[in-house]
Amino acid sequence: MSMIEIRNVNKIYPNGFHAVKDVSLTIDRGDIYGIIGLSGAGKSSLIRLINRLEEPTSGQVIIDDVDITALNKSALLERRKKIGMIFQHFNLLSSRTVFGNVAFALEIAKWEKNRIRSRVEELLEVVELTDKADYHPSQLSGGQKQRVAIARALANSPDILLSDEATSALDPKTSKTILELIRNIQKKYGLTVLMITHQMEVIRDTCNKVAVMSEGEIVEKGGVHHIFMNPRAEITKELISNLPNDEESKVEYLKNKGQKIIRLTFMGAVAREPIITKAARTYNIDLSIIGGTIDNLATMNIGHLIIELGGDMKKQEEAVEWLRKEEVFVEEMYNGL
Repeated sequence: MSMIEIRNVNKIYPNGFHAVKDVSLTIDRGDIYGIIGLSGAGKSSLIRLINRLEEPTSGQVIIDDVDITALNKSALLERRKKIGMIFQHFNLLSSRTVFGNVAFALEIAKWEKNRIRSRVEELLEVVELTDKADYHPSQLSGGQKQRVAIARALANSPDILLSDEATSALDPKTSKTILELIRNIQKKYGLTVLMITHQMEVIRDTCNKVAVMSEGEIVEKGGVHHIFMNPRAEITKELISNLPNDEESKVEYLKNKGQKIIRLTFMGAVAREPIITKAARTYNIDLSIIGGTIDNLATMNIGHLIIELGGDMKKQEEAVEWLRKEEVFVEEMYNGL
């Protein structure tokens, strides 16, 4: 069942720039839908059309069977209460505490004071900032500021959460924790989430569906797994090819199999030998390659492989020792226990 329908929407700015060109999308209830594109693709303009922070030049935006492009000002303000929005740069009030920033959204909505306190305390617990209630934004890390912004976006119990580049100002590790928080919140409250991003890893790790924008148009859309398996548009292929080699995510994904996972590093002559095949045959174990890279240094190439081991545990240990004797550096990433 659709939650958001974007029908033939256009946005042309007064200077003549055509930012969004005849875009149509259907976002189902409960989706975590990603819209990705390079800078200037039109994705941020599109998300601002959904809650009418920008007015569309033409087309319709239907939310839960209501055309919000036809709503008057008071009806629009009421509907916006159920659309939470997270921004790239947090947009917190520096003069207010963490508690005060979250409470601000409820004050605007004219909640009673006794209800505000209990609701803010509940939200700070959800975003794991209960102990920071009396801090000011200047005392917080970037990730903590975004958690405050997320709590504020959830204040009025929205059914839609819009995220405009929510992790692009954060370091990779913090980004992962914020994305995990968004996934958990979506599941907890049954939200429909729309995420604008230029980072394909955000799409990969968080979304179930994706639309790719380029020069104001949707050039490709579908299930994330289908897009990754068979990207058709050149811009989609480029975005996927630029994904970082996220070894940590691969290892976390495979841990539930309970197998030993090791990283091998090798250089020089050994890099040209079929050393993995030799180890598998000599010790009668399974060696599955999870991923690999080659660093092209000025002096030589250094290879890296992540290997999942299977079979007799004693034979695995013997194989690891043999690899070390063959001048392969072996690092244990997961012991399989």
